[in-house]
Amino acid sequence: MTPTTEDTVLADLTGMLTALLEDEYGVDDVEITMTTTFNRDLELESIDLVTLAGLLQEHYGTKVNFAEFLAGMEFDEIIELTVGRLVEYVVQSLKAAEAG
Repeated sequence: MTPTTEDTVLADLTGMLTALLEDEYGVDDVEITMTTTFNRDLELESIDLVTLAGLLQEHYGTKVNFAEFLAGMEFDEIIELTVGRLVEYVVQSLKAAEAG
């Protein structure tokens, strides 16, 4: 099993986001880093975040609850959400699930 690190999770998320952007918007050349914002840089809409939640659940199962993660945020935090913050949340969730 691949160890849970920020690099592996970033690679997973990059793949998911690239597929999402390509399918929905025909964009396939976006550079995604830890500082990339979902709203400003990727121009994702709320429905795209719902799609991303589904992709996360497909990939990680119930170990990562994206809706719960967003529910704990203020609107401004969601608007400024970075890929890095989501990566950190996923890593924490996976490590917590591994710890039992």
